Amino acid sequence: MKSVIKLCIYCCLFLANTFVNAQSTSEKLKKEQSKLEANIANTKSLLEKTKSNTTASFNELKLINNQIKYREELMRNYDNQIRGAELKIQSKEAQTAELTKHIESLKSNYKKLLIYAYKHRNKYGKMMYVFSAQSYYEAIKRAKYLEKIQDILKKQFMMIEQNKKLIASEIAEIQKEKAYKASLIEEKKAERAQIALDQVKKEELYQTFKAQEGELLAKLRKEEAEKEILKGKIAAAIKAEIAEAEAKRKKAEEAAKKAAAAKGTPVAEVKVDLAETKEVALISKSFEGNRGKLPWPVEKGTVIEGFGKNPHPTLPNVFTNNNGVDISAPKNAQVRAVFEGEVTSVLNIPGAGKVVIVKHGNYRTVYSNLQNVYVSKGSKISTKQVIGSLIAKDGQSVSTVHFEIHQVIGSAVNSLNPSLWITN
Repeated sequence: MKSVIKLCIYCCLFLANTFVNAQSTSEKLKKEQSKLEANIANTKSLLEKTKSNTTASFNELKLINNQIKYREELMRNYDNQIRGAELKIQSKEAQTAELTKHIESLKSNYKKLLIYAYKHRNKYGKMMYVFSAQSYYEAIKRAKYLEKIQDILKKQFMMIEQNKKLIASEIAEIQKEKAYKASLIEEKKAERAQIALDQVKKEELYQTFKAQEGELLAKLRKEEAEKEILKGKIAAAIKAEIAEAEAKRKKAEEAAKKAAAAKGTPVAEVKVDLAETKEVALISKSFEGNRGKLPWPVEKGTVIEGFGKNPHPTLPNVFTNNNGVDISAPKNAQVRAVFEGEVTSVLNIPGAGKVVIVKHGNYRTVYSNLQNVYVSKGSKISTKQVIGSLIAKDGQSVSTVHFEIHQVIGSAVNSLNPSLWITN
């Protein structure tokens, strides 16, 4: 009897654990679905704004590419959710069958116990069983044994009732999953239709730009030259800042040595204050600890060009190189700092507008393509503090922020992929 109860309890625990794991996967997929739907809504909003553009732009083409990508990812998410629901239903049906089998076993045992109890229901029989013991202690044990038998009978009955309720609950969950699956299939059909429309618009824009290959190549060369100028200016600004900090440190050392010599203290015993170095290390560690969790440099936007080598949207076998990421945002959107720090440079670069560089210990974040800047060199800023607004090119109803992250190691500066640092 004890083994039957243990088996039933194990079954219940197994079901509970399976249900929790299934719920965890389901919740993860639903969160991913919500995020993709938000991305689609955001990109759709930007595309709506591009309708007022006087000329077609690569921005619009890249936004459409993003929209198609997000919709296809959403389709895969739907497929995973539907498949997950089907597997969950199959699993629950198997569990229900297993529970039913166990309940039948419990009922059979319960029936045998009831028959036995009925046949031996004479109270004198129970008393004789107790009084026939050879000692007082054995009589007590026999009385307790009879009590335990009664307790087991009650527990068996309660277990059967609980399992019945569990099966009813599982069946209700199955019905919910079936209904949710049906709604996903309908949404899936709508997304497929939208992807088809996006593809048509993409092809129209592609053909428009295809007819202008000569002009596009000339424009691309100019833009790549401007990117190299921007890259050089940013690198020079960061290196100048490093050199300035090093010069200050050496000056402090010299001053400390002179002061020590004047007092007659041996130069070897001179200690330079390392408070700034410790502070830099602390801020660096805090910045590193937020990798993948940094906010975006704009409140709403979509990445239209990633870090590193990117294929040109219309020119075959042509690639562009990006030292950061380009994020499309509403016209004149406000740009904000992704982490607390200190402004070390404010530059004005042709083709890139105004540029702000912010120091976070051994890390630097760079914000380009700004029209207005609300901070100055030396400003202490907080996370999400607005530092400027974006340029809007003539005839365009959306803006683009160019965002970079660099790590300073000694005198070297390494460019990092911002997509790995900002919130996904």
